[in-house]
Amino acid sequence: MVESLTAAPVENFSASMTSGLTFELAGRPAKHTVLYFYPKDNTPGCTTESIAFREAYPEFQALQAEIYGISRDSMRSHESFKGKLGLPFELISDPDEAVCQQFGVMKMKNMYGKQVRGVERSTFIIDAHGRLVKEWRGVKVNDHVTEVLEFLKSQP
Repeated sequence: MVESLTAAPVENFSASMTSGLTFELAGRPAKHTVLYFYPKDNTPGCTTESIAFREAYPEFQALQAEIYGISRDSMRSHESFKGKLGLPFELISDPDEAVCQQFGVMKMKNMYGKQVRGVERSTFIIDAHGRLVKEWRGVKVNDHVTEVLEFLKSQP
């Protein structure tokens, strides 16, 4: 997993998300916005990661951080996945890969011996001023949410 600290401004974007809402990066009231990109709803790693964020959600809220999951799945798939897991946060649908492209998470991956283009599991933290303050790429699910929380706890 590659970690970096950049504090670079993030270009504003908007996208459809669950509950019939629209995500808009600009003007987010949260101290920190956590965007976690994942390959696909209802797959083992993505389910495990989403449950870990769900379980830690009260801790994120206490740190004034909001969580959003993003994948290329349809809104229908996201609504089902969110309901099935009881996720207390919204999922962003990016079927045209615009947000994935903005964050550079589309990669060629090996799957069952074949090269496929897909989302590289990644997490980004954006501060209240719209600056990228931390990113994790090539995320391994185990202990990742704990790492994200520890980083947020270290922020002023």
